[in-house]
Amino acid sequence: MNKGWGTAFALFLAAAVAEASAGSWRDDFASVVLLRDYNTRLVIISTALLGVAGGLAGSFLLLRKRSLMGDALSHATLPGIVLAFIVAVHFTGAGRSFAVLVTGAAVTGILGCVVVLLIRGLTRVKDDAAMGIVLSVFYGAGVVLLSIVQHMPEAGTAGLESFLYGKTASMVLTDFYLVSGAAVVALFASLALFKEFRLLCFDEDYARSMGWPTHALDVLMLLLVTLVTVVGLQAVGVVLIIAFLIIPAASARMWTSRFGWMLAIAAGFGGASGWLGSGLSALTPGLPAGAVIVLTAAALFVMSLLAGPDRGIVARTVRAHLLKRRIERQHLLRGIYEVLEEDGPAPQMAGEGTSMVTWEALECKRSWTPGELRRIVRRAYRRGLVETMGRAGVRLTDAGAREAARVTRNHRLWEIYLVEYADIAPSHVDRDADAVEHILGADLIRRLEATLTRAERPAADGVPASPHPIR
Repeated sequence: MNKGWGTAFALFLAAAVAEASAGSWRDDFASVVLLRDYNTRLVIISTALLGVAGGLAGSFLLLRKRSLMGDALSHATLPGIVLAFIVAVHFTGAGRSFAVLVTGAAVTGILGCVVVLLIRGLTRVKDDAAMGIVLSVFYGAGVVLLSIVQHMPEAGTAGLESFLYGKTASMVLTDFYLVSGAAVVALFASLALFKEFRLLCFDEDYARSMGWPTHALDVLMLLLVTLVTVVGLQAVGVVLIIAFLIIPAASARMWTSRFGWMLAIAAGFGGASGWLGSGLSALTPGLPAGAVIVLTAAALFVMSLLAGPDRGIVARTVRAHLLKRRIERQHLLRGIYEVLEEDGPAPQMAGEGTSMVTWEALECKRSWTPGELRRIVRRAYRRGLVETMGRAGVRLTDAGAREAARVTRNHRLWEIYLVEYADIAPSHVDRDADAVEHILGADLIRRLEATLTRAERPAADGVPASPHPIR
């Protein structure tokens, strides 16, 4: 009896503890979502604003193919932080002033950018090599200076290691003002210099030929990246700030090819990464906020990599599959047209008197196996382009005849253009035309028609004669 009461009490106690724990977790979750706690509210809003600024500035780096510049810049700030601490300790006795440390980081960060530009402009060293040199040299200098600081009497209160990996929980109201100011500056610069930055990112040589101050614009862009990098050191640190700059921009690139939309989506992904990452870190205090923010951004990138409608893996796979189906269908229709064309100059393409094409004749037109050919015919049948005549063969419907004439006409227009203007041998032009004809648009077809002045034009359907013997 006593044993039974003991077991029941233990079960009741465990249920009560579980319920209390669940209630505590729900309270913490509600506190984070509703931003009830002052410190949590300050941290989450600050990191979200930093993510917005990082997404905007990182988009320019990504499109300029200078993703490594953010990494070089962030590592170049380390010696500035340590030097600022040493100088402040020497003159004031206290070196933990955030404003002083950020000023030192900005000085060496800008110096690192200038060194990269000088190496690129005065030597034949490429951008990636110049950025790699600056990254390693400046970071090595910072590590040496850190070892010197460890032997200073004030080293125990330095707290400089927080700038390596970030310490989001220590952000105060002044940090919020600083991050907010950086986000406003990044947004204003992106809007005010939208046209200039867009041209610089996509065609620097053209901008220079038009008389635009490309070097000044390049410096302004790097200053914007420097501002975001220096401000973000407190949140995610020297090592991880590059992820805050590049990952949201790379995620946005999967969703759109338009510059303006990319900036907006990158800012949204950056803000969401900061908000969700710092919120998850607040729910589990043992997790470092900077690392969680970066992992959140990485999760959004993986989602974009898979589901992005512009460059995502799923969308690209679907488009490639649909293009393959369209090419097979067009090859089938052109094959039927050419077989019917061999019967006379004006064969009956559709209607009750439509000529039938045998399976054997179609198999000879392409390297199709019987199974592949029948699968392609079934898909064309479902689209109403062909009719099957059992084992005898297939014939075109009215819609299929029109589409077959259009496909064959586009193919031969491109063949004639290649023969007359690109000096392609007629015996090789069929293969070259096959690679392009399926993506010819209506505008390009009209331009081909205006360019070609050949007289050989059948009057029946407007399809020019083939410039080579049809095999």
